[in-house]
Amino acid sequence: MIALSQQEKTILALIDPVAEGLGMEIVRVRLMGGNRPILQIMAEKAGGAPTDVEDCANLSHGISPVLEAADPISDPFRLEVSTPGIDRPLTRKGDFGRWAGHLAKVELAMPISGRRRFQGIIQREDDRGVAIELDDESELVAQVEDMSKASLILTDELIDAAQKAGGLPPQPDDEDFSGLDVDDSEDDDSEDNKEENGATR
Repeated sequence: MIALSQQEKTILALIDPVAEGLGMEIVRVRLMGGNRPILQIMAEKAGGAPTDVEDCANLSHGISPVLEAADPISDPFRLEVSTPGIDRPLTRKGDFGRWAGHLAKVELAMPISGRRRFQGIIQREDDRGVAIELDDESELVAQVEDMSKASLILTDELIDAAQKAGGLPPQPDDEDFSGLDVDDSEDDDSEDNKEENGATR
């Protein structure tokens, strides 16, 4: 679930080695369409260690020349680099195990008994898959690769756990931080090239 489309998977293959070299992990890659596409990169320090604006800046500066050289996006685009946040997406094997005991929502790629969307408490993650206890006390067991979308649900317990783990990460909608935007537009004089909530290029 880190990358969904083939284009996103190509981008992930390009930037993953850069992130690894910086001690970071890519959580999600999304390319949003429009007149000027937005490439959203969500990343964190390896192992889920606290991640700050400087980490995002280092990753952005590292992957920008790689993307420029490979040119996986034909049109001018905006690059946004941010941390996962508290109610984070769960995209990789191991993500669910780290947050066992917390509330999550899951959408399956293929329905089970006509149902694709589920919500419940993460019980465990092992070789058999991710186990989630649903509201009716039944259990959903699914492999990460069988999911199309999954994320934690914001609760007081989740906030407390994030604080105990080393502080809350920068949030995309915080006043002081909205990710690091890198403008890959060819128009250097546009308003979008001005510094805002981090740095732009």
